[in-house]
Amino acid sequence: MRGMTLPRTQSQYQLRKQAQGYRLELVNDVPVRAPGANEVVLKVGATSINRRDVMIRRGFYPTGDRDRVVPLSDGAGEVVATGAAVTRFKEGDRAAAIFFQNWWQGRPTATTGASALGGAIDGMLSQYVTLDENGLVPVPASLSLEEAATLPCAAVTAWNGLVSRGEMRKGDRVLLLGTGGVSVFGLQFAVAAGAQAFITSSSDDKLERALKLGAAGTLNYVTTPEWADSIRQMSQGGIEQVLEVGGTNTLPQSLAVLAPGGHIAIIGGLSGFGGQIPAASLIANATAISGIFVGSRAHFEAMNAFIETHRIKPVIDAVIDYANADDAYALMESSRHFGKIVIRH
Repeated sequence: MRGMTLPRTQSQYQLRKQAQGYRLELVNDVPVRAPGANEVVLKVGATSINRRDVMIRRGFYPTGDRDRVVPLSDGAGEVVATGAAVTRFKEGDRAAAIFFQNWWQGRPTATTGASALGGAIDGMLSQYVTLDENGLVPVPASLSLEEAATLPCAAVTAWNGLVSRGEMRKGDRVLLLGTGGVSVFGLQFAVAAGAQAFITSSSDDKLERALKLGAAGTLNYVTTPEWADSIRQMSQGGIEQVLEVGGTNTLPQSLAVLAPGGHIAIIGGLSGFGGQIPAASLIANATAISGIFVGSRAHFEAMNAFIETHRIKPVIDAVIDYANADDAYALMESSRHFGKIVIRH
């Protein structure tokens, strides 16, 4: 093992199985695992929370029926020890974990889901984590660890949906639903790429913040629940790219706003999943729908290069101390946030 002398134990948050969902506990004296030949030890500087993490805690998301799991997929920190065969990182490097630890490039495989941090395997809400060097990416030089901790799930999902699968280009009209982490990253990527971004929210204050980030148009879906016609008029003819987070209640309207050749990236289902897909309409208008489940390390690396080129700064709504990690869950459940919620370790 190369690097500093590791502490023998650490504190770590664990989700413990109960009758319904999991109970969050801070556990002390957890052993710090020394790295294997191809592994590194990361001293975690910050993590961030996603809607998925709340669903796991409430028992609404599959975790392989585990009795205990370290939560959170998203985190960044400093490499403090490396295995003898490690070549991608050295002591002192800053790195962020990728969501799927074994999805490095190309298409996902049947085993990809079994490598998801914070669910199928232990996640990042810990003082130290030991991971394969291939499950990490360098942190962009322009970002702090707190900013980098927001990227692994929400940002990569937005990038994969709009760029990798959607092939977003300059001049495209892009629709973002809501102002959570994925949608705000989608807004930032669209603006940086020269696309026109339109965004919805239930809060006029959040819509004002979106305009300051470069949104071309906004819509309050509480005052205008049937918004498809309004979006078509606002966009002057329809939308080429949609980041669809709503599911059953919003997908029909997302389909209705698509311009010929348009693309919908389905990234969530806050209102559930279901309904019929209008195959004839999709064929006639040469439109497409993609299911997006985060992305690979290659997607993450391409996104980081774009972030560096365009000097994009993640939007952080709140930074919460490690000792008060439960407050991050409460804020996420309240939906009061705009952008990302970070936990400072």
